[in-house]
Amino acid sequence: MSRIGNLPVAIPSGVEVNVNDENVVSVKGPLGELTQQIDQDIEVAIEDGNVNVSRKGETKRQKSMHGLYRSLVNNMVEGVSKGYEIKLELVGVGYRAEVMPDNVLDLVLGFSHHTYLQLPHEVKVEAVSDKRSNPIVTLKSHDKQLIGQVAAKIRSFRAPEPYKGKGIKFVGEELRRKAGKAAAK
Repeated sequence: MSRIGNLPVAIPSGVEVNVNDENVVSVKGPLGELTQQIDQDIEVAIEDGNVNVSRKGETKRQKSMHGLYRSLVNNMVEGVSKGYEIKLELVGVGYRAEVMPDNVLDLVLGFSHHTYLQLPHEVKVEAVSDKRSNPIVTLKSHDKQLIGQVAAKIRSFRAPEPYKGKGIKFVGEELRRKAGKAAAK
């Protein structure tokens, strides 16, 4: 029994959900439009303002796909109605972030060169640098998978190190810190 898969996905006002013959779900809302190919063993039905996801059999694979596709449809509905936001914090002396034209993010991360990242047009980026605080990069999008992938790519440029905590981390992320060398006596 899939506890996640059996939950219906409520469709908020202003959001339109369609399922075609090839088992492709398309969701259109105020923030954008998303589509997802659904596995042939999973059935998607729209009833009474809810999206219901069911499976055709009881195999282990079908049970795992049931919860997965229900979560994907829920993320699409939530994304086009509310959107998603991820904040990254640049911890380190001289670390800076700047948004350039054409959705290019310019990062200064302690290397001898600048790091540039061309972002997809679905992702909106904003960089805030206040004095006496770490720069914050805010990513906003209606596609949860895409914004997570972009955030992971930005974090991979300079992952936080365990001794001083320098690097790019998610806001609110707890890092495991190490003690370092003991002072010689």
